[in-house]
Amino acid sequence: MRHYLGSAVLAAGLLTGCGPTETETSTQPLEQQQAALTETNVDVAPECQGILAFVNQASFATLDTYLPSNVVHNLVNRRTESPFASLADVSSVSLVGPARLKQIEQGARGQSYIDGDCYGIADGLALSQDDAAAIVKLVNTVSSTELHDILPYAWNGAQNLLNLRPFTSVDAIANTAGIADVGFRNLRNAATLSRPLEALIEAVNNLPERHGGAFMERHFDWWSNLHVGPFHNFQIEECFGIEPKRVHYATIRPTLADAAEVRANVESIIAEGEANGVLLDPALKAAGLANLAALTEGRSFFGCYYSYSRNPWSNHDAAFFVDTVSGFSVYTDSYWAE
Repeated sequence: MRHYLGSAVLAAGLLTGCGPTETETSTQPLEQQQAALTETNVDVAPECQGILAFVNQASFATLDTYLPSNVVHNLVNRRTESPFASLADVSSVSLVGPARLKQIEQGARGQSYIDGDCYGIADGLALSQDDAAAIVKLVNTVSSTELHDILPYAWNGAQNLLNLRPFTSVDAIANTAGIADVGFRNLRNAATLSRPLEALIEAVNNLPERHGGAFMERHFDWWSNLHVGPFHNFQIEECFGIEPKRVHYATIRPTLADAAEVRANVESIIAEGEANGVLLDPALKAAGLANLAALTEGRSFFGCYYSYSRNPWSNHDAAFFVDTVSGFSVYTDSYWAE
């Protein structure tokens, strides 16, 4: 049976012209909208790209059906320079704020540029239905520690989410006091951007074990990991980026972890897991490590290295790393047992 600290804690977005004589173009084919989850830090999900197609392609007369004429003039004049590539791009046009974005969304839906796979716009992001569901699941299940790490500049917003959950809709999350565009994007990113890595983690955790193995987690409570017990021989070996008073008796090094350190640690844990003789699928492994590289490149992390035993006949060497800005985190654990 697998024994590890992390799971125990988890339980506790071109046409010229500006008048109605402009020619209508065809809508974006829905088959171009393929991804089940948004996997890059963009503000329009693949399923919602039709929102941009609508504002780029629809005639003045069609846009005027959904928006005030002065807003339509501004949009059409702007798109003669270059097509809109993001919601932020659209929002940069004079008189276009959140309410106008919702009207644009309604127009795109009414003109069949998007369908039910696009959930819609919330806090500056056009979400797929799967994005929305993933955000709701994350907010309803994430630990208090991780949620505050994801929202480092929205402490009150994080606390409000904790107090109000469980949520049944992503709009309720976006409308929670203290959750603005930046925080909401952080939540979306935490919920959707690490799926290839999470698939790799699951595969590592399912590798066969004999007298030892490896375990990883993407979502965990690092604070509880350091303060749960009792365990035999619990020892915090080294921490970085954490106030000394929060980790008594730990050596505090002056430098934060970088991408190379995080990746090296994860790769070593994967090697530990494969040491029992069963290798991971190469494509899954490559995709997960590429995802990890993309999420960690140029970032800084706080964290700790520590060890513990559940009994005198076993030992765990654990580490965790948490992005100091986005809250992206990963936990690793290699263990042996007699």
